[in-house]
Parts: sequence; C-alpha cells; structure tokens
Amino acid sequence: MKRIVAGILAHVDAGKTTLSEALLYATGQVRKLGRVDHGDAFLDTDAMERQRGITIFTEPAIITTPDLTLTLLDTPGHVDFSAEMERTLAVLDYAILVISGADGIQGHTETLWRLLKRYNVPTFIFINKMDAPAADKTKLLQQLKKRFSDGCVDFTGSHNGTEALADVMEDIAMQNETAMDAYLDTETVPDETIRAMIARRELFPCYFGSALKMDGIEQFVAGFERFAQEPQYNGEFGARIYKVSHDAQGNRLTWLKVTGGELKAKMMLSGTAHAGDADVVAEDGQWHEKADQVRVYSGAKSTTVDTVPAGTICAVTGLTQTFPGEGLGMERDAGSPVLQPVLTYTLEPGECDIHKCLVALRELEDEDPLLHVVWQSRLEEVHLQLMGAVQLEVIQQMMHDRFGLDVSFGPGGILYKETIAHPIEGVGHFEPLRHYAETHVLLEPLPAGSGMAYASVCSEDVLDRNWQRLILQHCQEREHVGVLTGSPITDMKITLLVGRAHLKHTEGGDFRQATYRAIRQGLMEAKERGDCRLLEPWYGFRLEVPQDMVGHAMADIQRMSGSFDTPDGDGEYMVLEGEAPVAQMRDYAMDVNAYTHGRGHLSCVFAGYRPCHNVDEVIEQAAYDPESDLENTPDSVFCAHGAGYPVKWYKVPEFMHLDYAWHGEEA
Repeated sequence: MKRIVAGILAHVDAGKTTLSEALLYATGQVRKLGRVDHGDAFLDTDAMERQRGITIFTEPAIITTPDLTLTLLDTPGHVDFSAEMERTLAVLDYAILVISGADGIQGHTETLWRLLKRYNVPTFIFINKMDAPAADKTKLLQQLKKRFSDGCVDFTGSHNGTEALADVMEDIAMQNETAMDAYLDTETVPDETIRAMIARRELFPCYFGSALKMDGIEQFVAGFERFAQEPQYNGEFGARIYKVSHDAQGNRLTWLKVTGGELKAKMMLSGTAHAGDADVVAEDGQWHEKADQVRVYSGAKSTTVDTVPAGTICAVTGLTQTFPGEGLGMERDAGSPVLQPVLTYTLEPGECDIHKCLVALRELEDEDPLLHVVWQSRLEEVHLQLMGAVQLEVIQQMMHDRFGLDVSFGPGGILYKETIAHPIEGVGHFEPLRHYAETHVLLEPLPAGSGMAYASVCSEDVLDRNWQRLILQHCQEREHVGVLTGSPITDMKITLLVGRAHLKHTEGGDFRQATYRAIRQGLMEAKERGDCRLLEPWYGFRLEVPQDMVGHAMADIQRMSGSFDTPDGDGEYMVLEGEAPVAQMRDYAMDVNAYTHGRGHLSCVFAGYRPCHNVDEVIEQAAYDPESDLENTPDSVFCAHGAGYPVKWYKVPEFMHLDYAWHGEEA
C-alpha cells in the first residue's frame, strides 16, 4: 500500500476545506459532509476557525483507499497565515492546488505556485466551483498553461483507463522526450512514465469539478491514486518538523514527518540548541530529549502509538527545544522562509499584567516563528512583528480564549530593517572587577534577502573552542538592532575574528557582554563612515482595473514610488504588475475599491527588502539615539586600579588588548 503525504493549498475562498471534506466523504472517512459556512468542517477543529469560516492552522486527516494511505494536510489560504502553509511544504510528497473556476488564478495563487516550484513539490490541480456561471473550462486551461506551465493538462477523464486520456495523450507526450518516443511507437504513454513526469514537475494533472456538489471528486481520487507514487525512504532515522502547538492540557506538541527509518516512543532525539536551557543542552551545543508520546492525528482525534514508519505525519510530546523547519537525525534544518512579516504593532495590556501577557505571547511565538515578540525595555512595551490585521485579530482572540487576557493593540507600523554597505571590524571589551572578555567580529554585507550568517576564523590556539562556540551562540541568540532607527539588522555576515579570555576570571556571561558590544561598536563605526543602510519592505502587486481607469492606477503607483511592467489587457480590464513600498501601498486596496466602484482588484505579496525610499523622514520620525539605548550599548568596560570604568565606543580602539585582526582582506 502506498503511503503519501499531500497538502491542499489555495487562495482564500477557493474551496480548499470544502474539497478536503468532499475527499473524506467520498472515501468513507466521514459519514456526513461538513461545510465551512455551517461551522462543522472536519478539519477546522479550532473554535475560531469555525467562527470565522477560514483555516488558520494546518490540520491532518488520514484517508485510506484499497491501494493508498493518504495523509491530507489542509493548510491556511489567507495570506496572513501563509507562513504556516509555507512550513508545511517541506514535508509534502504532493500538493493539491485548488483554483476557483469563478475567479481563475488570483494573486496569492501565483505566490503558491512560486513556492511549490521553489520547494520542488509535484502538484495536482483541482479547478473548483465549475458550477458557477462565470466558469469557462477552455479559458481556465489556457490561463493555466500561460501563467503556470504548458504541462497543465486536463486529466478529468483519467479514471476510466488510458482510453479516456487519448484526447490529451499528445499534450502529455509533448512534455518529455521519453514520453514522446513512447507515444510515437504506441500512440500512448505508459502510466509509470506519467508518474515519473508528475514527480519531476514536468506534468501537472488538472481536474475540473465542484467540491460542494461532489462533482468530479471520484475522478480526482481515482486519478490521484493511479498517478501518485510513494517516495523511497532509507533505513536511517530522519524527521522534519513543520509545526509546534499545544494541546488542550497544555502539552507542547512537535509535529513532524518521519523521512527515514522509524520513530519510536521513548526514543532519544537531539538537535542544535538555540536557547540556553542547561537541563537539555549538552557540551556539544546539542539538545537531547526523549520523545514521550507519539500521536497520530486525524482531525481532532488522536491515537497514541509505539512506533511510526517513514512517510508518517505525527505529533510528539516531551520535546521543549524544537522549532518549525528543524531537521532531526539525518535531516538538515530548513532555510529561512520566503514569506516574512512586514508590520509591527504595540501591545496595549489594559488592566492585564504586562509580564503575564509577555509569557502568553512567548508561547504563541513558540508555535509560530514568524510571529516575533520583542520586549522593548527602553519603552517598557511589547512589540509584535506579524503578517497582517487578520493574524492580529486571531492573536487577540487566542489571548482571551487560552490565557484569559483581554488585550488590544496599537496602530500598526512598518517593520524596517538595517544593514551595512561595506565590511567593518567591531570590538567589544568587558572587564569589570574579576571579569574578563574581549571579542573582535567582522561585519560584512550580504546580498539582499540573505538574512543573517555566522562564522569563525579564530584559531583554537588563540581562543578555546568552547568560548568560540559560546560567542557564536551569543551572536545568534537575540535579534540585534541597527543604529539608525533601532530596527533589526539583516543581510549581514558576522564572523568571529579573534577573542581573549582570562584563565581565572572569565565566565560565560562575560562573552555575552563583549559580543553584544562588539556588534554594536562595529555598527557605530559603520554609521560614522556613512555605511549604514535603512531597508523597507516592498510588495509585489497585481492590480486589475477597468480599461478607462488604468491612467489613474499608473499615476497612483508612480506617486507611491513604485514601478510596473507594460500593462496587459483583454479590452475590458487592464492588468498592472509591479512593485512598490509597503509603507505606501498597505491601505491602497480601499482606494482601488473606491475609485473603481468595486470593480478593481489588488493583490499584494511580500517581495523582499530594498533601500528605503524616504530614509531621512523615517530616521527623523524614529528619533532613535543608539548611545542612549542602554540595552544595546556600543561602549565597552575596562579595568584600572581595581575598578571597572566605561569607555565610549569611538575610544575603544585606543584601549583594546588585541590588535585589529582584519586589514581589508576577505574573511
């Protein structure tokens, strides 16, 4: 029996959860067909999901047919929860992309397609709502071929055997030389060749139907069963974590897919430590914890099992250090996600204790790594970085339901970031009485979108390996902020060049202080040289407006410092695609609605960070003084006559004990 993990993805309201319900009903897994609008969908297990009628959390359902055990993951469609969806892609064998027959390919659908391509996930396409008056099968198929791939081929009749594919067999053969050779010889393409083409993303089977009316569902199930192939797994244990949550009893659940060997209850697992919990972190910088329980979920119901084989989705209790995207065993950690939060909000605790609120938000942050919770000690405020207003409303509701905290949030702002233009060496020294540490780090700019990277070129003859590892941990353990506006730094590599410890007086915390100060001192030096850069988030947009209003739209985008490609249209509507700063475009959807009288449509996706278009204005509004930020001081502490004394950042080179280690060459 084949064991396959598939995820259902779609633009919001394309009918993704309805398709999941239809698949469960058609295969006999549920006796009653649930509906999102009735609040009884099998996979919308959370009260908020039922109330709002949208999927917020990725939930599994297990479907069994005579030849297949399919674990189906229903992912969120709303762009505010797309980070949850993106993390799920790393554990999928196949994706089922749902497109609304009434609306066609929408902005977020294109983002999903790009992500599926990036993660190399073989994809089946289900075009839903074909019972809608506006749905035109021929037009939709042309749109799929034009905007996605020529490999999008109508497979709707494939359950009736090879003859049913006879009409499209030539289209299938055109996607691959081997398939074409087979077609020229026999006028057909063997199933195993078709399966291989789908697995290599050369072919994308398309099925048309209506999930709500159960139309086309049996054809889709039969086609998926016939053309999906089980991945090959080896005997060495491996697993990929895609989600962290908490059950009703407060137990922390680590959701993962076993990608090799098998996972047993009470098995010892290990991974790279990111938080310094001394109870679980060994000297090798790894955490080691026992998997207490292994649970297999289908909807809200779970079964506790002793062992699960490769290809299984399960939840594990007992692990406190795991994070989404982490690899266990032979699996490596995933890279940083494409989708990133671009807005920041301030918590307004009202009557609630702000520290209780912070503890609750930290638990939610543990579950969603793209929710960044920052405690601003200077302002005594909690700031949240997240994807958008809907996610904020959900967090507000969760604070009330799970923790009994009624809080509100201040108006949102833009999440700026900072980087540097040229390499610089930063020095941090921490030497109050009976303490000692000095750290030299090289800060280097990286290409846009690279995030942060860390390395060491320090010899172990100069500084012991355990101190070096500790310094690199201190580089990574917090979000360091820039010196222009106090925004997080990004697109930068931090390399440990050299350091010094004292045999008797150095403690771990001394290197934390020296490392933090070295990074800040380097940033201040860069600012002095004019090398600091402020970055702002940009949206990639797709704007569809009636033809007579395209001039209005083009003028708006130019006013917003945006750019766009040559407009494309069908005579009635014109489409503008381009990029613009989030700060200018975040409320533009309401303007579009107003001037087009509801006939225009704007969709935006995060398109990375670029140099800020109004730097001076943003810096002036932030009014940030890096030297007054005591939490992130660039100054150092030296010792003389038995007492420590502070030294300003620009004088540190005169007092430092080690010479500069970088002289202009690449580290």
